[in-house]
Amino acid sequence: MADPVLAQLAALKTAPIAALKARWRELFDTEPPPYNRRFLEHRLGYRIQELAYGGLNPETVERLDALADELDGKLSRRRRIENRPISGTRLIREWKGVEHQVTVRDEGFEYQGRPYKSLSAIARAITGTRWNGLVFFGLKNQKGAA
Repeated sequence: MADPVLAQLAALKTAPIAALKARWRELFDTEPPPYNRRFLEHRLGYRIQELAYGGLNPETVERLDALADELDGKLSRRRRIENRPISGTRLIREWKGVEHQVTVRDEGFEYQGRPYKSLSAIARAITGTRWNGLVFFGLKNQKGAA
């Protein structure tokens, strides 16, 4: 007799996307996220196995949460320091023949006399489309190098 868990996992590869989304609703009791097919397959596969064989033990979950909190705090501080220009810096960007000036503040940015939390929000206000603010203002190239 074939393993029912393996059969369920194999069926994910050939199931239509609508069936994957229906399975997501069944297993997670939420609407599926707007991610690609591969993400849905992988996450559903994990969930099927988790329900069949059990998930992580509580001590492991607690330890992972503590490590994530520690890492998040360190990375967030480091990213802010590495990617953020010094307060008072004026960023200038020409867009469609118009010069736009942004001033870096201790907490956020100022553009046209209004406070913004991110350069990306300012880039969106200027262009009407989503941009990575660091890329838009030339602080980082599109491949991620500063």
